[in-house]
Amino acid sequence: MATPAPRIPGRRFLHSPGPTPLPEAVLHAMAVQPMDLGDPRVDANIAACEQGLQRLLQTRADVFLYAANGHGAWEAVAVNVAAPGQAVLVPGSGHFSASWAEQTEALGIRVQRTPWHEGRPIDPEAVEQALREDRAQAIRAVFAVHTDTASGCTSDLAAIRRAIDAARHPALLVADVVASLAAAPFAMDALGVDVALGASQKGLMCPPGLCFTAVNARALAQAVANPAPRYYWDWVRRRGELSYRKFCGTPPQNLMFGLEAAIGLIEREGLAEVQARHARLAGAVWAAVEGWREGGALGFLTPEAAHRAVSVTTITVPPGLDVEALRTTARERFQVAMAGGLGPQTGRAFRIGHLGDCNPAMVLGAIAGIEAALRVHGVPLGEGGTRRAVQALAA
Repeated sequence: MATPAPRIPGRRFLHSPGPTPLPEAVLHAMAVQPMDLGDPRVDANIAACEQGLQRLLQTRADVFLYAANGHGAWEAVAVNVAAPGQAVLVPGSGHFSASWAEQTEALGIRVQRTPWHEGRPIDPEAVEQALREDRAQAIRAVFAVHTDTASGCTSDLAAIRRAIDAARHPALLVADVVASLAAAPFAMDALGVDVALGASQKGLMCPPGLCFTAVNARALAQAVANPAPRYYWDWVRRRGELSYRKFCGTPPQNLMFGLEAAIGLIEREGLAEVQARHARLAGAVWAAVEGWREGGALGFLTPEAAHRAVSVTTITVPPGLDVEALRTTARERFQVAMAGGLGPQTGRAFRIGHLGDCNPAMVLGAIAGIEAALRVHGVPLGEGGTRRAVQALAA
């Protein structure tokens, strides 16, 4: 008979940039029996989620929900706005722009990239130049990652919209708001975004497994004219009142119940206050890292605070430090789960998530636990990292 694992008292802190902690109200909402598809409560739940997402996105665009993660939303966008052989532009923002470009190429779509400079957001001038050089206006859309959680950097979508307009190019602006929605300011219609896509497991405080696309009339018209073969992801097929049609099959009811509850929590707190809370918590983490880096070993991957994400902070480490061992110590000894580096930052960085259902006490606990793990591994630290975080929140 296997020996049971030892009991761990208290609660392990989850500070990855996704999944994020789930509020009890979301867990309770999901812990119910699914309904038959003729029950009017199914349609009411779907409508509540669609309309709630429209309010969070600040848009009147159509919302299409999928039983998939954020990569599913990437694919939904790609096959609706472009056909094999057609082109899109993916500006460099880090690991996730590179991944989105790779996935899009696998669908037979040509991808043009702009360079990414580590620690920097998307370069709007490079976007404008690429579109000006596209004299045939073959590029169907610009795929921009708002917050790249690998680099911990947020790009200026308004500047990208201005770049497209300055180039007088008809390409759609598509924004990946997976890691920014309900954390950083985003207003789809005011920004001139044609398609926004997101997922459930970050600022929306739900489990992984749901994603969505919000599609304005201009983008929907492009999808209608697009000859690309598609079925499950097709926006045109998903339009209509029938829930079974909207989901191309049975809706993921329990995840949808959780999403409705989560949107209610966000709106009860107030979207502006939710965004302000994320900024305060991010500031506390940044204050701690400012203290730690005085020891000469750690640093910000994104050096300019104006470009750092309020969702996650990516912290560089010295050569030779075993990041996975550090994460294990933080998780198993100090009960703080944080993320490692991704893509080019693998083995070179760790990441502290501070989004979703988080409060000051949780962030302070995470900072203290991570500082303890850093000391266990002999990382030279400046004094007072945790103290600086306390002072930042007290101020």
